[in-house]
Amino acid sequence: MAPRRFEGKTALVTGASSGIGRATATGLAAEGAKVALAGRRAARLEEVASSITSLGGESLVLACDVTKADDSERAVAETASRFGGLDVLVHAAGVIGFGTIETTTPTGWDEMMDINVTSVFRLTQLALPHLIERKGTVVVVSSVTGLRSFPGVLAYCVSKAAVDQFTRCAALELAPKGVRVNAVNPGVVVSELHKAAGLADDAYEAFLERSKTTHPLGRVGAPEEIAELVLFLASPQAGWITGATVSIDGGRHLTCAR
Repeated sequence: MAPRRFEGKTALVTGASSGIGRATATGLAAEGAKVALAGRRAARLEEVASSITSLGGESLVLACDVTKADDSERAVAETASRFGGLDVLVHAAGVIGFGTIETTTPTGWDEMMDINVTSVFRLTQLALPHLIERKGTVVVVSSVTGLRSFPGVLAYCVSKAAVDQFTRCAALELAPKGVRVNAVNPGVVVSELHKAAGLADDAYEAFLERSKTTHPLGRVGAPEEIAELVLFLASPQAGWITGATVSIDGGRHLTCAR
């Protein structure tokens, strides 16, 4: 049997209660990592923890809000205390909001930046002493909207472009210390993201159906597909990759808006 890629490693995953975060957390655990599960929904995190236990893995539930500095500090401190350090940090927490340059409110703009950008900066900075000690790695879940512009989601597009540039800058600065930083840029993936932003069930189903026509490969993605790329970038097999923003979108970034 092939050796597990994360045997003896510790990972902290934000947004671990659903979607890409959940798939990434369970994937890391299946590959041998001890996983700290960060998110706002404690009951959902406990479900993920149970799944990890059934895999024979070990996890830590961290009910927290990464937009709050105290919660971020606690998440890093409890992870390091429980597992003795930190090797992998995955930023999968995020929100999407709808609005144009004319309709986006200052409050909506600030909320988008707080969760999608500022929390990534803050948590990475807090985790650095542990990541530098272990020569660890950071993976950010960005979006195709970080690479291409789309109408009606102004603040979301800007926030993802910002974390892409954060990824490149942090990778350059941390390379001499042996810490790698990369991002994945998914297209439309079946998750709770759009519904959490207020999209009704029927509208969401229509959006998924239309998305089959806007992605050249003719379908939307699954969280597990994105998680597999996250795991690769965090693994020793990607040891010479840093500062990359990797498209995983069925070819969506190759097309014009339609």
